[in-house]
Amino acid sequence: MSRSQLVAEHLPLLRRYARALTGSQASGDAYVAAMLEAMLGDPSVLDESHGPRAGLFRLFTQIWNSVSVNDDSEVATLPMPPERRLSNITPLPRQAFLLLSLEGFSEEEVGYILGTDVAETRRLADAAGREMAAEIATDVLIIEDETFIAMDLESLVKNLGHNVVGVARTHADAVALAKNKRPGLILADIQLADGSSGLDAVNELLRTFEVPVVFITAYPERFLTGERPEPAFLISKPFQPAMVSAVASQALFFQRNSRNRTPKAPAA
Repeated sequence: MSRSQLVAEHLPLLRRYARALTGSQASGDAYVAAMLEAMLGDPSVLDESHGPRAGLFRLFTQIWNSVSVNDDSEVATLPMPPERRLSNITPLPRQAFLLLSLEGFSEEEVGYILGTDVAETRRLADAAGREMAAEIATDVLIIEDETFIAMDLESLVKNLGHNVVGVARTHADAVALAKNKRPGLILADIQLADGSSGLDAVNELLRTFEVPVVFITAYPERFLTGERPEPAFLISKPFQPAMVSAVASQALFFQRNSRNRTPKAPAA
């Protein structure tokens, strides 16, 4: 397999990570593009000693950490909205948390990606989890038509300290519940069994109030192409509890730390 094929194989999930880390499709994809430009300029910057996927994430991390989004008011090369600057949790712990919980890398691989040892990787991930948990408790609406998946999600979010205000199984139920309960977070299946769309329901809701949304899909690669407006936060089916925790925490983290808010654009 050629290097370009290897990169293409892992690019969708790298986009997912970049979007979760930065809080938006545009910013995440911009960092991925910067990484690809670096590779085109000098192919030797990609270290494949721990495999191509870990090598890509390591190179992306080097690019991401080379631009300060916490302190600088302007970022010359990347479109980074000022309201998305992070203020409370330092970047390195969040990276460790997401690489372990969202992307499923081993502690050894995360250490390689971040340039830390295993003990430091554990410390960073634990620090991020504690800091996030202290800030993000909220009311959650679940949009999911499969009963057992809905029950799993309900149990998971309650264990994270949230309150579930309802479970909607159709577009109409989702809109009615959200307008009545005004949740602080929505977990939404993209395609519902009755033919209605969780994505359409969310886009309708976002026209009336602002709320972070995590989408659930069995086919995340379909929403990670960068070719159209796409969800910033995705959970893959089947999902692990740590993945739900990681993505929901990130979505709420960006919501709580945003400034100069503007009306939400459609999710897709």
